[in-house]
Amino acid sequence: MATSPLWASRLKTRGLVLDVIRSARATSRVELAAATGLTGATISEVVRELIADGLVVEVGRGAPTGGKPRTLVQLNPQARYSVGVQLERNTCVIVVVDLTGRQVARTSFQGTAMMPPERALPLVASQVEALLATAAVDRGKVLGVGLVGYGPQDRRVGTLLTPQPTEEWLGYPVAPRLAESLGLPVLLDNDAAAAAIGEYWLGAVAPRSTYGCIYMATGIGGGVVVAGEVYRGSSSNSVEIGHISIDVNGEECPCGNVGCLENYAGPSALVRQAMAMPELAQRLALAPTDDGFLTEFARIAAAANAGDPEARDLVERSARHLGYAAVTMSTLFDVDTIVLAGPSFAVAGSIYQAVIQQEVDRRTFARRVHPVRVVPSVNGSDAAAIGGAVLVLQSELTLAHPQDGVRPLLVGTGESP
Repeated sequence: MATSPLWASRLKTRGLVLDVIRSARATSRVELAAATGLTGATISEVVRELIADGLVVEVGRGAPTGGKPRTLVQLNPQARYSVGVQLERNTCVIVVVDLTGRQVARTSFQGTAMMPPERALPLVASQVEALLATAAVDRGKVLGVGLVGYGPQDRRVGTLLTPQPTEEWLGYPVAPRLAESLGLPVLLDNDAAAAAIGEYWLGAVAPRSTYGCIYMATGIGGGVVVAGEVYRGSSSNSVEIGHISIDVNGEECPCGNVGCLENYAGPSALVRQAMAMPELAQRLALAPTDDGFLTEFARIAAAANAGDPEARDLVERSARHLGYAAVTMSTLFDVDTIVLAGPSFAVAGSIYQAVIQQEVDRRTFARRVHPVRVVPSVNGSDAAAIGGAVLVLQSELTLAHPQDGVRPLLVGTGESP
């Protein structure tokens, strides 16, 4: 059913007010009017509706300003929940977050990597159900599931466009199938884009800022957020910095490009480089497998932190390459912050942060106009899963008209909300 312009405008207004309340943590109606440009009467009416819907609660009085103390409002954390599911090549992470984006439950497990999707997705669905039950979350308050993964994808129909981890996943409708299993809307998205928006929702960046995210798990991805919205491009496969060329004469990548960053700086690249150094490989007892090389990467990173010169050299070389990518991101999008997110930054994140910051300070085009900060994610290793859940909150509550027109599929209707 088509949405009338008047109703669409109303949804947009509600979304704007909700987002300002989320960002401010606690605020007054007068402050909401100043922040949004809406009239006091409109703010009062919208806030009254939000309170009636249970999304917002009054939380006492603000500091005196010379008159009657103003009543403060904030989001009601228990009003709504969402689920984030991160499908990685060798692991699956599931989180449940409340309306503020705070994680209330988490689980992770291995084993889905080499399963066909017909077996893997029912397993994921059962784990989601179990986690919701364990957390005692009212299922009627769950808005949906944010399913995040790597590689090219078609968000509009919810399919993966990569033959990884196996050929059976190529073109498979992962979002519709998971939605059928759970009876909940499922939104498919890129892990790096999800990690980027999670920083915004949890207040780690300024509301109107333009910032980038470098996400490193088994591969390397990127995302850019402009004033609270992910930059999508024409097909929502943007800012794939793991597949920019850093060597135009380099080897061909499975993506079709040559000399891709991921093949020089990613975790699997470091493990390969370490295995070519017999003394280091023996010293660290490296024994990589196709689905377990992140464990070996963590050993290299830990050795680098402990001062092993060869391991440190490998990690710093990787960080230098990522610094080049960060400079490219800064030059293309004029960002003010770059967030480092993902499990592969968990062990040697301080080394990566320092080296990338050096490259950005030295080489960014706009460095004389404004600094670019390189910071760790507030969401740590679970940044993508938390971000996936946050994308559902944002899509359902604050974006009446997403710029790319992509919405979660509604189970049982085949329509977009």
